[in-house]
Formats: sequence, structure tokens, C-alpha cells
Amino acid sequence: MQIAGRTRRLPRAVWWLVLARVVNRLGAFSLVFLPVLITTEFGVSAVVAGVVSAAFGVATIPSRLLGGVLADRFGRRRTIVAGLAGCALAQVGIATSGNVVPAAGFAVLLGLVFEIYEPPSQAVIADAVRPAQQAQAFSLFNTALAVGGMGAGLLAAGLGRWDLRWLFVADAATCVAGAIVVRFVLPADRPARPPSGARPDDGSPPAPATAAVAGSAWRDRTLLVLLASGTLFALIYMQIIMALPLALAERGLPVADAGLLSAVSAVVMVACQPLLRWTAALSHHAAMTAGYLLLAAGLAGYAMTDGLPGHLAATMVWSAGDALMFGRSYAMVANIAPEDARGRYLSVFGISWGFATVLAPLCGTQLLERAGPGGLWGTLAVVCLVLAVAQPIVLKPLLSRRAARSGVPDLTSG
Repeated sequence: MQIAGRTRRLPRAVWWLVLARVVNRLGAFSLVFLPVLITTEFGVSAVVAGVVSAAFGVATIPSRLLGGVLADRFGRRRTIVAGLAGCALAQVGIATSGNVVPAAGFAVLLGLVFEIYEPPSQAVIADAVRPAQQAQAFSLFNTALAVGGMGAGLLAAGLGRWDLRWLFVADAATCVAGAIVVRFVLPADRPARPPSGARPDDGSPPAPATAAVAGSAWRDRTLLVLLASGTLFALIYMQIIMALPLALAERGLPVADAGLLSAVSAVVMVACQPLLRWTAALSHHAAMTAGYLLLAAGLAGYAMTDGLPGHLAATMVWSAGDALMFGRSYAMVANIAPEDARGRYLSVFGISWGFATVLAPLCGTQLLERAGPGGLWGTLAVVCLVLAVAQPIVLKPLLSRRAARSGVPDLTSG
């Protein structure tokens, strides 16, 4: 794989992580059926099922933060394996529960361990990959979700017709398989480095202080600005996923077409991966601006079309924008993070997805009810345009000033 005209391959650790992610994702479709399992197997109301699902979603927020802390303190590989093993245990617990009480408890437990995997995996990429390749590596890691999701849909279609509990057993099995891959192919964890400014036990000079020392991620204003921007992007993305079936139904199209559009999006993201080498020379800000413009164009296409062909074309446009910029956001966070706090920085940034998961259903349904599909997609397109403008006007100067204060090169601009 060539980056910026030079033949350089991504490290093996990245490819193994991608494989483990695909394998783990194959069974993750079970979560969609959690409310159905609770209502059909345990005879409770849809309201109770919704509360359980919401409790799972809320629990994922501290889960990601815990993953960042564990990754920095105990090592990347150990944390990934522990998180996947915890997911497997919780999934088996749901599958074997006899009533709603233990099922709800295991659902909350699943939420508490569900995101532990993410920060250490992203930290492995930040540790192993050259800054010029980080955006591509993070994008590839994200694309693995889409690829695994396509297989997950097929697996769910088969097992779901048999018994919904087997979906959770399959998910547990894929978690165990992913943990085995990580345990035996990733490099062993290195001893934890002392925090910036701390004096090592061997008497050597203390590590140099950085702009934001380990443990102070929440006091880093630059990270918080990136978190705000990332939350808006995640909110847009999650509304596309959650509101698309409802918007299609509003326009008289089959709800099942949402699955087709999801598959097209995954294919586009995979097809874009080899092409990212041509955009590697772009600064992160330029790539993010272009990505948001493509996303805005695709959503505007959703707003203006009523038929499936138009939706297919719009999906291809916004998916290309997503592939272009997704890895860049994580690369920017990795660039500003102190080396001994990358897990925590990436975990703080990653909770944008937890916030979006809670807010997206509320915002999307309100917009759809009040403004219809055209108003929903048009509003999201305008937000994308605002984010595109914010890249050169707000984020670029902010990161440049930070680089000047810290005396290190501004890797986000090159």
C-alpha cells in the first residue's frame, strides 16, 4: 500500500486488529434484537424493553473511558482481551437468562464492557503507525465495522429465524475468537511509562512535561473542542442510521431498502480505501472540509429525492465523504495526545458516539415529525456545511496555536 507516493505498508498489528474487528463485528447484530428478545421471551412491555436498551446505551459511555484508563495503565493487548472476554460473558448471560431481571443486569454489564475494546485498539494504531499513515489506518479500522456488519446481517437472518438467543451465543463466540486473535498475534504489552514530568525509579531524568499531562485529558481545551466537533459528526452519522428506515417509510419506500443502502455504503467505503493514498498529502483540515462537503451533498440528495435510485446515488456520495474524513479525526486526537495518555485521549474523544447514540433518536424523530424527510436531511446537510466552514476558521488556528505553544510540529496541517 502506497502512501504519498512511497511504498510503505501498514504494520502487521493494524491488519490483525482489522481482522479481529471484522470477526467480532460478525456477531454484533444481536444488540438490534435485544428489545425483541425481552418482549417475546419474557412477556414484558415494549416500554420495559426500551428502558433496558437505554440502560445499555448509557453504560457504554463510562465503558469507553474505562478502556482508555486501562489501556494506559495495564497495556493495550491485556485491555482488548479483557474487554472482549467481558462481552462474551455478558452475551452468554443474556442468552441463558430465565427472566427479565438477570437479562437486564447482563445487558447493563454488556454496556459497561462493550466499548473497552475501542481505546486500546486505537492506541495500538497511534503507537505503531507513522503520523502520515494514521488517517488511513484509522479509516481502515472503521471500514472493518462496515464489512463485518454486512456479514452480521446475513448471520442474523439465519439464526434469528431459529431462536433469538442463538444470536447472543454467536456474538459471544465472535468475541472469544477476536480475543484469541489479539492475544496471540499482537505484540506483548510494554511496561507502562511514567507520567510526563515524573521521575523514574531508576534515577534517570524525568520525562519532559507536555502541554497536557497524562490523566488531564478533560482539562485539555483543544481536545474538548475536537470532542464537540466529533459529537456533531457522530450525531449526524447516527441519525442517518436510525432515521433512514423511518424516512424511507414516510416516502412510501420499503423499509428494507435501508439494508440495501447500508450495504452500498459499506462497499463504497471499502472501495475508497486504496484511493486514500491519493489524499494522503492533504492536511487533515483540508480533508475534513472536503469530507463534510461530500456529506452535505449526499444528505441534500436524500432531501431532494423520492426514489430508490436517488437514494443510492446520495449514499455513494456521503459514504465517500465519510471514508475521506473519518480516520482524520482520530489522527488529530492522536497527534495532540501525550504518548503516555493516548488511550485516555482517544477514549474521551470516543464518547462522542455515546452522546450521539442517546441524542440521535430524540433529534431525528422530532425533525422527521415536524419537518418531514426533506427537512430532516436538509437540516443535517446545513450542519455539515457549518462543520466544513469550522475546519479552517476554528480548528486549524486552534491546533496551530497549540503546536506553537508546545514547540512541536503541527502534524495536523501537513
